[in-house]
Amino acid sequence: MARTGAALRTLIALILVWQGAVWVFQPPRYILPSVADVAAVFGAQAGYLARHSLTTVTEIALGFVFGTSFGVLAAFFVAAVPRLGRLVWPMLLVLQALPVFVIAPLLVVWFGFGMLSKVVMTTIIIFFPVASAFADGLRRVDRDILDATALTGASHWRTLVDIRVPLALPALMTGLRVAAPLAPLGAVVGEWVGASAGLGFVMGQANARMQTATAFAAMAIIAALSLALRALVDEVARRVAPWAHEQES
Repeated sequence: MARTGAALRTLIALILVWQGAVWVFQPPRYILPSVADVAAVFGAQAGYLARHSLTTVTEIALGFVFGTSFGVLAAFFVAAVPRLGRLVWPMLLVLQALPVFVIAPLLVVWFGFGMLSKVVMTTIIIFFPVASAFADGLRRVDRDILDATALTGASHWRTLVDIRVPLALPALMTGLRVAAPLAPLGAVVGEWVGASAGLGFVMGQANARMQTATAFAAMAIIAALSLALRALVDEVARRVAPWAHEQES
């Protein structure tokens, strides 16, 4: 929560600087609208923004769940079957190196302009930090602990499930914290490339019509979603792996 509070304070400071710049430089509204202009958009287009926000929130939620699930499973099976990991992991790293703006148009072609392509985009973006962090945590368990466990006669499977997975949870939580701000990015990039709904679609339409205040309103919602998702991940981390939180304090 402390980090979320710090992010909120930073956001408030940026808003004050933004409004100060408008007062001092007085740019045209299509270049830099004032805070009041953006607030007026929320009042006049509340239903419109809410409808498109719901689309983006759904894409983010589904992509985050799928990306986290696939990332955890991939890291687990790489640790469970090391030979498979040595074969598969380099290919995953190559895929990770591809810029999201290269992948997004292909996903729209393959999966269409609907929600599916955005969910797949978000899933891909979430998958890599989660899988990398969790795999690293599983790989970096103290060798002395593993040697002591081997003396008990525990199998590779039992050691993985009972020892390595719990000790790797702090690394997994770190991966989720990195992934949380990226989830809205995945959805919005997908919408920007090709969509008929969502906040990315709103921003694209607003920019084309020079309705900058509307674009700023959409960006504000995206920022709020990122902060909310990060706060949710922090709360889950405290409940699922409280010792991970203690290590960071």
